[in-house]
Amino acid sequence: MKQQNWLSVNFFTFFFTWGIFLPYWTGWLVFEKGLTVGAASTIIAAGLFTRSFSTLFLFPELTKRFSLALLMKILPIVSACLLLLFIPAQSFSALMIVMILFSLFYPNVLPLMESSATVLMKTNGINYGRSRSFGSAGYTVSLIFIGVTTAIWTESSIMAMMIIGTGLLIMTSFLQAPDALATKSAPQLGGYRAIFKTPGFAAVLSICVLIQGSHAAYYSYGFIYLQELQVSSIYIGFILNIAVLSEIVFFAVADRFFGRTTVSAMFIFAAAATAIRWILVGLFPSLWMFVLTQMLHSLTFGLAHYAFIKYIYRAVDKQLIPTAQGLYASLGMGLSTALLTQIGGSLYEVSSGLSFIGMGLAVIPAFFIGFWLSARKLA
Repeated sequence: MKQQNWLSVNFFTFFFTWGIFLPYWTGWLVFEKGLTVGAASTIIAAGLFTRSFSTLFLFPELTKRFSLALLMKILPIVSACLLLLFIPAQSFSALMIVMILFSLFYPNVLPLMESSATVLMKTNGINYGRSRSFGSAGYTVSLIFIGVTTAIWTESSIMAMMIIGTGLLIMTSFLQAPDALATKSAPQLGGYRAIFKTPGFAAVLSICVLIQGSHAAYYSYGFIYLQELQVSSIYIGFILNIAVLSEIVFFAVADRFFGRTTVSAMFIFAAAATAIRWILVGLFPSLWMFVLTQMLHSLTFGLAHYAFIKYIYRAVDKQLIPTAQGLYASLGMGLSTALLTQIGGSLYEVSSGLSFIGMGLAVIPAFFIGFWLSARKLA
């Protein structure tokens, strides 16, 4: 199988599972396990904190001991086994323990996929946007399936779809991986110290922490929020898909339209779009406003993510790529999301709109950090 195709297929199957777990797991805990929104938020936040620790420390260590190709086989199998433990777990404590165990391994597939993509960009010149758009397509397909299955079989179908998704992920992970991924990462002395010495990395990571973390309320409560707006389950999947479709279009054309754009400019646009998106959703709690702002996802998530990938491609040594991806997944997609999920959950119990407004305000500093990066010509 061609390297571009291998990457595209694996992006598709991973994001098929991510499209179930990320937006629907809070709802599954609430409707299937009988938890309150606050209790479910605590469990989700605990998983995100664990994910932060795991991607920060466990993932880089694993890449030093095992090749990326081998980890592509190990992590999906372990994740699938731990996923099944959610079924017998009934109490808050049991669900918390299972979430922590699951979050030690499953979220590491994300930096693993991104590290593989970045290595293949450096060694084989693959088109990142083209393959990453397949990931967005996988996310889209899963949202459609979940929308239909929850309308027919209620929220109990979420677990069944997640099991099917992890099974597909295991199958595709055993396809022949590119040779460039078959070697272990050479350990670098002071890996974290070295990566933070890379000009602009700390500022770039800070922007990602703020922008990606601000999606916490959307990921954790978007499904419940739309139900509160009296939207049928079968339509919720299609509504959430608007964001992913805009993301697919973005990644398909990103290399063509943003290939020469500075990283700092991309971050400035992404931060501005993110603040506008969440504040509008919070101030105008209606289905139409939610649908309209979905199209901004190509900038709030897509552009910020693309900017980070471009930055590490241009500025980070190959041996430090797993460390950079681990930090991004840990702090940008894990710790900040965990903190803002907990804060967002408290705000949501006061007012759903207040939760989204809080996300919009949280991202504003990223806008000014982007200008600082531009002025210093660091990215």
